[in-house]
Amino acid sequence: MTPPASPASSTSPTSPASSAGSGSRLAAGQSAAAVGAAAGAGQPGGGDPLAAQRTERALRCATTAARRLGLRPGEPRVLHDIFNVLVHLHPEPVVVRVPSLTLLPPEEQAAQQRRELAVTGWLADTGAPVVRPSPLVPREPVACEDASLTFWEFVVETDRLSLADIAAADPQRLADRFTEQNGWAAELHRLLAGFPGAADLPVLTPLVPGIGRLLDRLKRDPVLLTTADLDRAEREYAGLEALVAAPAAYFPGVRLQALHGDSPGYNVLRTANGHLFSDFEDTALGPVEWDLTMLDDAALESYENAAGVRLDRALLDVLDGARMLQAVSSLAVTSRMPQLRDMLAPAVEQWRARPPLALPGT
Repeated sequence: MTPPASPASSTSPTSPASSAGSGSRLAAGQSAAAVGAAAGAGQPGGGDPLAAQRTERALRCATTAARRLGLRPGEPRVLHDIFNVLVHLHPEPVVVRVPSLTLLPPEEQAAQQRRELAVTGWLADTGAPVVRPSPLVPREPVACEDASLTFWEFVVETDRLSLADIAAADPQRLADRFTEQNGWAAELHRLLAGFPGAADLPVLTPLVPGIGRLLDRLKRDPVLLTTADLDRAEREYAGLEALVAAPAAYFPGVRLQALHGDSPGYNVLRTANGHLFSDFEDTALGPVEWDLTMLDDAALESYENAAGVRLDRALLDVLDGARMLQAVSSLAVTSRMPQLRDMLAPAVEQWRARPPLALPGT
């Protein structure tokens, strides 16, 4: 799910296709519709005072930073506001991404963004279908107040689904759309496998320390979680720490490569010239299965047919559990966007219904 004409962030911390109960999978469209129905906050405005503050800050930072870089934002426009605020510097062909819910301090934001710019810049330079870093400014994060900003090329979508469209869409039609897009991810992974800076990427940082940072916040303010939930979450996170430290110890033969990091099949813009992948904020080193979590069988088969490989279903199951834990841990930022509480409540119930995450042999 992507906002118009922008390097979009997912509208939820996990991909829209969520697990329902023990080992079962929903078609992508079913839970995407639920996310869309709950996520009216995804568009600017709406009378929410916190949203108004985010918008004001994002516009101020985007225009201030843009002018320092020699751009002339005559009519800046907020395109989207969920996990980032996206500002089009109209009439400049540039979109600024302003983090709004991250718990990272600015220097860590910038380090993460440098990895993203390195990966997407290299992909763009090789002709890969990605939203490019803006060629009008240096490929570097720009500091403003307590945020670190990145600048992207403005892209016009020709087949955009709004959150309202997703909520109202036929589930099977939506599932077919996401199945097709996840098939496209096979080519993206083929290209990412050649990224020359892969050795410098950290392993699965969205999991470790990403989830751990959120769980630390939830210990102080559990939101929807019980003491038993927090204990389970801590045990699952300990398992993920062990997996990230030594993936081959649990899955011999696992191959690590540069990844998109956040479900590329849900971060696609359809344009007049073809599809473009966007939002590589969570790019990291890891198995391709991490980019393919929470997909139904049709989407996984679409990927396998396009890639000519078989995915490791046991590894996928563990990483599905990790993705669910990531969604649950995102309750930590609901104080900044209260609407997320209702959006994430179904994910909490699905996580509770799912068997606890466990590594092979443990």
